[in-house]
Amino acid sequence: MSMSEPLLTQIVNQHIPADATVVTIDKPVQHPAIYASDLTGDGMPEIAAIYEQGGELMLLVLKFYQGHWIKMSLTKGLGYGVTLLTAASVTSTARNNLIVGWQIGAIWSKLSVYDWTETGLTDLAPEDLYYSHAEIIDMPGPHGRDGKVEIALWIHDTGEAYRVEIIRWQNGRWVPATDVYPYYFPKVVKYYEQLAEQHPDYTFYWYYLSDAQYKAGLFTAALVSVQKALSFNAPYPSREALLELEKKIRQAMGTEGHARETTWLFPISVRTTTGTRWGYMDAQGRIRLEPIFDDARDFQQNGLAVVVKDGKTGIINLSGQFVVQPVYDSINSFAEGRAIVIDSQGFKMIDEQGNVLTKRAYPFIADVKDGRALFYLSDISQPGGEVSRYGYLDTAGNEVIRAQFASANDFQEGKAVVQIKENEYALINRSGQRLATYPYAYVGSLGDGLLPFQKETSGKYGYIDESGHVRIQPSFTSAFPFNGGYAIVNTAEDYNSIYGVINTQGTFTIQPGYNDIRDLGEHRLALGQAIDPKQSFMGSVYAIADVSGRRLSDFVYTDVSNYKGGLASATNGTQTFFLDLNGRPASGYPRVEGSGTLEWVAPDLIKAYVDQRVSYVNRAGQIIWRQNTIVTLHPPYRVREEKYKPNPDYLVYYPQLEGLTDQAVQLAVNAKLKALSQVKPIPANQKLDYTYTGDFYITFYQQQLLQLKLTGYNYPAGAAHGMPTMIYAIINLSSGQMYELKDLFKPNSDYVKVLSKIVGDQIKNDPQYSYVFPDTYEGISPDQPFFVTADALHLYFSPYEIAPYVAGFPTFTIPFAHIKDIINTEGSFWKAFHT
Repeated sequence: MSMSEPLLTQIVNQHIPADATVVTIDKPVQHPAIYASDLTGDGMPEIAAIYEQGGELMLLVLKFYQGHWIKMSLTKGLGYGVTLLTAASVTSTARNNLIVGWQIGAIWSKLSVYDWTETGLTDLAPEDLYYSHAEIIDMPGPHGRDGKVEIALWIHDTGEAYRVEIIRWQNGRWVPATDVYPYYFPKVVKYYEQLAEQHPDYTFYWYYLSDAQYKAGLFTAALVSVQKALSFNAPYPSREALLELEKKIRQAMGTEGHARETTWLFPISVRTTTGTRWGYMDAQGRIRLEPIFDDARDFQQNGLAVVVKDGKTGIINLSGQFVVQPVYDSINSFAEGRAIVIDSQGFKMIDEQGNVLTKRAYPFIADVKDGRALFYLSDISQPGGEVSRYGYLDTAGNEVIRAQFASANDFQEGKAVVQIKENEYALINRSGQRLATYPYAYVGSLGDGLLPFQKETSGKYGYIDESGHVRIQPSFTSAFPFNGGYAIVNTAEDYNSIYGVINTQGTFTIQPGYNDIRDLGEHRLALGQAIDPKQSFMGSVYAIADVSGRRLSDFVYTDVSNYKGGLASATNGTQTFFLDLNGRPASGYPRVEGSGTLEWVAPDLIKAYVDQRVSYVNRAGQIIWRQNTIVTLHPPYRVREEKYKPNPDYLVYYPQLEGLTDQAVQLAVNAKLKALSQVKPIPANQKLDYTYTGDFYITFYQQQLLQLKLTGYNYPAGAAHGMPTMIYAIINLSSGQMYELKDLFKPNSDYVKVLSKIVGDQIKNDPQYSYVFPDTYEGISPDQPFFVTADALHLYFSPYEIAPYVAGFPTFTIPFAHIKDIINTEGSFWKAFHT
């Protein structure tokens, strides 16, 4: 049963006294104190309403019975107004509890949580449960959401400071919900970061910031904040309380640090004769899980890591045991205790034990956010062809909101923006109920109570509030959601970039004039100045600023990552380092040669992903681990990795052979490998209009035959995508000969005709090649690109040659057994790996 607000109001007015008035709740937007929800667990919604009569508040509950609405309960209220009326699963997932905030003061409310019993409504909340602001959310703990809500109470202290408590109903009583602190308290941290920045001399904001950081698990940042609070002459709440908090933070840092130093593992890469393999080391750089994986990601907080083995993806624990066998094409990282996997059937959702929760496979499922995962289904019954309809899954894999929307966004704090149809959007809650409808061409995601919108498809962007009222008139060519009281907007015409920052009143705090602006978190922004103002697509160089517009650094950084715990990783094109909140390189931290990112992963361990290589250093800059640069074959042969980076935009790793008997032959082979790897003169001090990266892999090594795959990626500035290249160098280690395709076959065997027919038959008869452009394949060339494995020849084509770009390098496998009649088994190529 779905009921609109006017219908609910009409029903309630028929059941209250003539001299009574339904109470109005003022925030977040004005609305009547009426709410419909299933309070009894029978699957049918009851209507709860609060009205005022003769200076008293009354809570009325109506039930639909035998075709009529009847009064089920009438309870006397408290105070003089209502700040909150909602329903959620507090005591049980089988039914909802009615939650009321009775206003008893200007900034104070009394919380009531009603449970339906045989005798009527019973208030489970203590008599002294007062608050200033409340949020009711099913918050994820270490194992995701449990279907019951937690209640976050913001309790006013002094100034704009609030003590935040999170409680839940458990085993018949209210208890602190400490396990969800890491989910909720980052929001509290952002609140106090802003206040501490605005009022750096107010000691109580530093105390509450430190407390929030501690509860959010940001121990390093919490220690800095509590020491700042202790630096005041009259610290708040007291020196003793702050010293006790500092002790807790240090204990937590020690516990976490010891756990990570002794049990946590970190991914490492090793070059081998079978390609690059991944394993895991401990914090001291000792290998704990052997490098046997094709790929390995970081361990998550749940102690699980996604790995790839033999081309398939699975999940291991810290002991290296597979919790989820490697049977999937891909697996996303866990979010709220759930991971999205893809196999031949489509997208599915699994839990941390690997159990598939969804009842079917989907064309798409997004990661879980705020207890909901966006999915879509394809509807082929619509006029004009296939149409995608979006809905939401819960963490049990159930379709709690059916596929019905033309487009949809992730949930955030219990709300999501969806598109109903052309020129109609809506704001819904986690049950799918419409909270507001917007008759506009576009509406973006909610932030700080505002949503970016377009009135017409080709029109400018502005901002509306949740009720749909225009708060900032359309005047921008693009607009991002608000975050922390500010939003990034673009004012340029003709698809150019002139970015600025506005506050919630629409006033510019940073005037438009930047090629790019990035929100780095912790109230810091990266302001991008065009490297070449005449060609803005060439990229930007960045300065750090605060959200008020105060610039903290010069335009010297080529890339900056988000701040975390007061530090952000940055690079100037030649070195990578940490920045402090003042936008300067942080003292006491290492600088790593090359471009990339740094990340704290343990108390004295920093992960560096620099120049496309993973390494680990300690705070002093000493190397704990880096990938090997020499691969030993059978003596005396070795493959040595060399690096060529003449320009920040040009990076190549290329192979060089060692141990060949004839040094002149070795020099010639290595010169050719350099040339094939695109090692060539590049200007050093000039911004290129493209970026180029190259690498190599040992893909086959048997007896005297060594096969190297040389890859490249050329990305023109401003292009939609780059162009990959792939060349195989197949070398006889004894002679130094580099083989071509013809060397595998008997002279005069007409191998081109034979192989062309086999490939043509595969395109015609094998469904996996249905992506090949019709009538484009005309046979292979005499020097067709190829590679070999132990039992087969593989022929491949470049992107766009016979298929779309997304098909990559279309490859056709031909077992040697199928072409044995034309293989020259007495030739040096064949004998190099068949002696």
